[in-house]
Amino acid sequence: MRRIINSTYITLDGVIANPQTWPSGRVSDEAGVTIQTELIQSCDALLMGRRTYEVFSAAWPSRSGDPISDRINSMTKYAVSSTLKTATWNNTSIISGDPIDRIKRLKQQPGKDIVQYGFGQLSFALIRHGLIDELRLWVHPFVLGRGGPEGLLYRDAPTTMFNFVGSRSLKNGDVILTYQAA
Repeated sequence: MRRIINSTYITLDGVIANPQTWPSGRVSDEAGVTIQTELIQSCDALLMGRRTYEVFSAAWPSRSGDPISDRINSMTKYAVSSTLKTATWNNTSIISGDPIDRIKRLKQQPGKDIVQYGFGQLSFALIRHGLIDELRLWVHPFVLGRGGPEGLLYRDAPTTMFNFVGSRSLKNGDVILTYQAA
C-alpha cells in the first residue's frame, strides 16, 4: 500500500503558513535539497489542500531545469477543494466533497508514495482517519512572531500518536524531525 508522507515547514513559534514569505538570507544547505529531492523522487503523486494548491500552482509551473521542479511539475497532483472548479496546473485533478474515501482508494492503488506539503484542514482530516503514515517537520530556527491562529500548526483534533524515527540537523540550523504513525 502507498504511504502518505506529509512534509511541513514550521517555525519555533509554531507558524506553518506562507513559508515563502519567511526571512531569507540564511545559509542554504545542499543536504536539505538532497532530502527534498529524495522525497519527491520516491513519490509519484502530490496531494494538496486548496491553499497549498493555489500557492504551488502559481509558483511551480514557471520553474524547471532541476530535479525537484521537473518532478513536481510532471507528477500526478490532487487538489482537495470544495470551491475550485478547474485546475490550471498540468496533471492536476480536483477532489471535491468528502475526500477521505477517494484518498483511501488512492493509497490502495499501485504506485509510489504520495507526498503532501503544508498542514491545514486536509492534514487534520487525514490524521482523523489514520491516513498520514509519516510526518516530517522541518523546524526553522526562528520565531516569526506573526501569523495568527489560522497560521499555526495547532487545530482541535483527536489525540494521535506518532513514533519518532529520526532527525537530521542541517548547516543552516533547520532540524528535520521524522515521525511515523503509531
